[in-house]
Amino acid sequence: MLAAQCIYLMNLFALAGDSRWWDYPGLEFWKFINLMVFVAAMVYFVRRPLTDALRSRREGIRRDLQKAKEERDQALAQLAEVDSRLARLDTEVAGIWEKAKAEAEAERERIKRETEAEMLKLRDQSQREIEGAGKVARQELRRFAAQQSVKLAEEIIRRDMRPEDDARLIQLNLEELGRSPS
Repeated sequence: MLAAQCIYLMNLFALAGDSRWWDYPGLEFWKFINLMVFVAAMVYFVRRPLTDALRSRREGIRRDLQKAKEERDQALAQLAEVDSRLARLDTEVAGIWEKAKAEAEAERERIKRETEAEMLKLRDQSQREIEGAGKVARQELRRFAAQQSVKLAEEIIRRDMRPEDDARLIQLNLEELGRSPS
């Protein structure tokens, strides 16, 4: 656009014919030459550092892209591993569930056998205790019966014994004592 304005002004001055276009106030030719020298010096001095900076920036971006690609590949690998683990998880859960069921059934059977064995032990022990208690009760009953028989016999003897019977018994006992070999 600046070039178009310059051309327009040059054409305008050429038509006027009386003044030189390069001396037009505000549009002196030496300013353009000064600008070109400045731009050329800037290009000369700035081109290499700018090129190096842009090259290093490009390399940095390339490294970052490569690193991002590697990280993406690692993430995809991890995702595939997690997906496979999730797929195996269902089968593992089913296996664990079946194993737990089998263990529970085995435990139930073991407890049932132990309970039955314990019941037999208790039944045998109870039977022995009952038999022992029966023997003790029979012995007590015999002893009680013997005591009651002696008591009853004593009462009968006291009630039915007369003084003559008493004297006769004493006499018999004395005769037996006299006959004994001493």
